[in-house]
Amino acid sequence: MSERFEINPKTDFVLERFIDAPRQLVWDALTQPEHLKAWYMPKAWGRVSRAEMDVRPGGIFSIDIATADGKDFPNLGCFVDVVPLERLVWTSMLFPGWRPAVFDDVPITAIVTMESAGTGTRYVFTALHRNEGDFEENMKSGWAEGTRIAVDQLVEVVQSMKVGAGEKGMGVAGLRA
Repeated sequence: MSERFEINPKTDFVLERFIDAPRQLVWDALTQPEHLKAWYMPKAWGRVSRAEMDVRPGGIFSIDIATADGKDFPNLGCFVDVVPLERLVWTSMLFPGWRPAVFDDVPITAIVTMESAGTGTRYVFTALHRNEGDFEENMKSGWAEGTRIAVDQLVEVVQSMKVGAGEKGMGVAGLRA
């Protein structure tokens, strides 16, 4: 699934950031539940109450959100493509093991790409929507604002991981299978 595709501004949402840290730390923040729980949900809106990830094609991508008003929202999906340190693709259109998904929310397929850029990482998040109606519904719901906040929080978490690794005199951890 490494083919290029054309972004459609009527159905696709794209965020790009430069993160002043090596790709390994960005990858770890994306793929390790203990790190993901720290950034995935805007803190003012709630928290990630549970995260489970089996980072391989067909593996589980499950994140339960607890909102500030005490409601829980499970989010279940499937990893579609995994190229360590370069590309991570998951979708809510499939459940783990490639099982067709059934749910009442707006489905997306998320594509994250990373590449080295100077001393840091160029991070690109793309959310593909089924159609213009789904895209517009997500834009009106606050999803895009929440995603921007979450990516800002991702940058903060990666920066704290970088400082923590440097303070402990540790190098960047090796890739985990």
